[in-house]
Amino acid sequence: MSKPTFTTALEAEAAFYQALAQGDLDALMAVWSEEEDVVCIHPGGPRIVGLAAIRETWRQILAGGNRLQIEVSQPVITASAAMAMHCVFEQVALESREQRSATLAVTNVFTRGADGWHMVLHHASPVPDLSDFGDLSPRVVH
Repeated sequence: MSKPTFTTALEAEAAFYQALAQGDLDALMAVWSEEEDVVCIHPGGPRIVGLAAIRETWRQILAGGNRLQIEVSQPVITASAAMAMHCVFEQVALESREQRSATLAVTNVFTRGADGWHMVLHHASPVPDLSDFGDLSPRVVH
């Protein structure tokens, strides 16, 4: 299976969230850069470095057919020709449950290489209450 070529960071991010929603580990990992210094931090978890370790954590999360419903909102995007940082809020729930989990503050970082845009960092942290953060309107920073 050849690795997809994402022409923008937004396209790569959309593929990441689609793979999560479908519970597709291979599609999820296809979004990640093949560099060994990639980093993933799950809510309340340690820093995971390297593709093999990151793959294993996502495998555990998606084990048993768990499907995640994720609503992404309020993006703040900083981008250059070779790097993009997307800071978003995620509202996450298991597809089999009606109640939503707490909101997560997430940073997704992508780099552009010869084979397109790929994720190099996914960092998610729980947010206790959005009202503590003042103006949360979306904005793009160049």
